Amino acid sequence: MLRIDATTEFGARALRRLREDEVAWLTTVDERGVPLPSPIWFLWDGETILIYSQPDKPKLRNIASRPQVSLNLDSGVDGENIVILTGAARIDTDAPPLTEISAYVEKYRSGIQRLGITPEGMAQEFNVPLRFTPERLRGH
Repeated sequence: MLRIDATTEFGARALRRLREDEVAWLTTVDERGVPLPSPIWFLWDGETILIYSQPDKPKLRNIASRPQVSLNLDSGVDGENIVILTGAARIDTDAPPLTEISAYVEKYRSGIQRLGITPEGMAQEFNVPLRFTPERLRGH
C-alpha cells in the first residue's frame, strides 16, 4: 500500500489535491494496448480511491482484463503541479451506492445539480463502483 509523506511539500500538496480536486483522469489500457483516459469523479479515503462508473463502459472491460491503471490530476496552466498515481483498479462489489457515502455526495453536490439530476438519479446511472489502490506516486 502506498504511503504518501505529508511532511514533504509535494506529499502535502498531493494529499490536499486528492481530497479537494473534483476531476481526475483514469487511464486504462484496451485489448490493443491503447491507453484510454477518462475523466472521472473520485473520493480519496486515505488509502484508496472510490470511483463510480456507468455500466458497459470501455474502462470496465479494460480493468477486468488489465487492472493496472494510472490516475492523473490536472496540471496547472504551465504544466506544473503534476500528481500521477499508478496502481490497480477493480470493480468493488462491496461498495455501497454513492448515495450512502455522504462524503461523496457532499463533494459532488453542486456538480450533480449542474447535471440536472439528484444524487439518487446519479446513483442509478453511475452504479458500478470501482476501487483504485495506488502503488506509486510521482509528480512535482
